[in-house]
Amino acid sequence: MENTKKRKPWVNWALFIGTMVLVFLLGLLASSVIQRKAEKEYVFKPTVKISEWEARNEVWGMNFPREFQSYMGTADTSFRSLYNGNAFIDMLEEEPRLVILWAGYAFSKDYNQPRGHFYAVEDVYNSLRTGAPKGPDDGPQPNTCWTCKSPDVPRMMAKLGVAGFYKGKWASLGSEIINPIGCGDCHDPETMDLRITRPALLEAFTAMGKDLSKATHQEMRSLVCAQCHVEYYFDKKHPGAEDISYLTFPWKDGTSADSMLAYYNKVGHVDFVHAFSKAPILKAQHPDYEAFLTGVHYDRGVACADCHMPYMKEGGQKFTSHRVTSPLAYINQTCQVCHRESEEKLIENVYQRQRKVKEIRDQSEVLLVRAHMEAKAAWDAGATEPEMQPALEHIRNAQWYWDYAAAGHGNSFHAPLEMARIIAKSIDETSSARLLIARILQKLKRNADVPYPDITTKEKAQKLIGLDTKTLSQEKKEFLNTTVKSWTGR
Repeated sequence: MENTKKRKPWVNWALFIGTMVLVFLLGLLASSVIQRKAEKEYVFKPTVKISEWEARNEVWGMNFPREFQSYMGTADTSFRSLYNGNAFIDMLEEEPRLVILWAGYAFSKDYNQPRGHFYAVEDVYNSLRTGAPKGPDDGPQPNTCWTCKSPDVPRMMAKLGVAGFYKGKWASLGSEIINPIGCGDCHDPETMDLRITRPALLEAFTAMGKDLSKATHQEMRSLVCAQCHVEYYFDKKHPGAEDISYLTFPWKDGTSADSMLAYYNKVGHVDFVHAFSKAPILKAQHPDYEAFLTGVHYDRGVACADCHMPYMKEGGQKFTSHRVTSPLAYINQTCQVCHRESEEKLIENVYQRQRKVKEIRDQSEVLLVRAHMEAKAAWDAGATEPEMQPALEHIRNAQWYWDYAAAGHGNSFHAPLEMARIIAKSIDETSSARLLIARILQKLKRNADVPYPDITTKEKAQKLIGLDTKTLSQEKKEFLNTTVKSWTGR
């Protein structure tokens, strides 16, 4: 009799499940092969010819619809993180101390968190800092203030020359600078290679003895951002462009906060004289790139675009997202590409660093406000310039270090250790200034315990420094309804 053995049920199930897994894996393989084949066979066919200095982003979008669609995401202002994001935030309302720290400078009138690139031109129109010019040769700001706001800038630089573009008042080019930051700022229209369109960055690298043309593609993915997200000043002594607000990066001696301060001290640059302390103040702009250079991500070879413009896939095509925003807005496509922690853990790691830097920065602001008010008390008591000079130099240094940390919105995450270091230097410089002023007040037989002002609101702080913001706002409203409408046609 033939001896037959019946297979056990689990063997059948094992064979069935194994077959299903094999079929699934073969399906994945086939899908991957088909997708790779589609990518290989894809040939870019431009819809329109893009001219050398095309500034209209929607024209570029005809050839690159995925990139353009993602770029339009910069119009979304719904995201707000612990301290920043891209929502509209009146920073003077959030921190009225800033009004006192910038007393005598345009930033005490108006300082809002920057929104997306989509609003770059519109926000310049609306800012009280640009005033309400009555004509093309009127107003407080030069044409140089347009430099980082629009792809119309390289177009006009090509037409007028670099110095010619910087020359004149802000309102004189208002009808020309109408397209917000976009494609033409960073891309060659023929090859789509990344390129530098702002001469200040090229000139800064030359001043440091570096050849920017040798930058790798990965480096360029940060350098195109460094055209604008940097510290700069208006050099009125630039060779061949004297008395013109020539845009210059203070990098000749290095890109650290200390190196730039030494450079400014050497050339004698002053952004404004403080209304209370009379200290010669430096206003830091937005040294994002310089701070980034001191952080761990730069040390690991990460570029700005890796986190703020991550790679995406759609229909089998890989492209770069141009929704330039905080990586926290879509962590699964940014942070979690490299970090395997949960979204909650990664957010907490960011906020933890930001909270600690913000805590010591707040302390430095309070001390700086006190220093300015105490210096005013010393002047009011009859202090002389020779007596006050050493204290004012300490205030200048202190405010530079504080502002360097405050002006870069992401710096407390990009380089928390460096921010902590320079805020500590700010506190040290402020303490030195206050000690010297206390001695002066004692010598003049005045009370060194100067009351801290009531600046619990923006309105109270602006009233204290003598700003008539009601009139400024009304003038701005009329300017928007007349001049700006004539520029934009809407």
